[in-house]
Amino acid sequence: MTTCPVCGKRGIGKVGAGQYYCWDCCVEFVVRDQDLKIFNVEADGTLTLYNDTAQSTVNLEVQKG
Repeated sequence: MTTCPVCGKRGIGKVGAGQYYCWDCCVEFVVRDQDLKIFNVEADGTLTLYNDTAQSTVNLEVQKG
């Protein structure tokens, strides 16, 4: 199970290979090896790089099961 690196909830859907969408905070994130990129989903469907200056660290927990 994967949790969202932004809100920590488990409402995650898989969009593609290593690409996920959080239904709770509406962000997409891509996980490749140890690299994590987070994107805002804009109203027109485009993705912009997520930048939350209030959050200094991102926690990604991946559990196989």
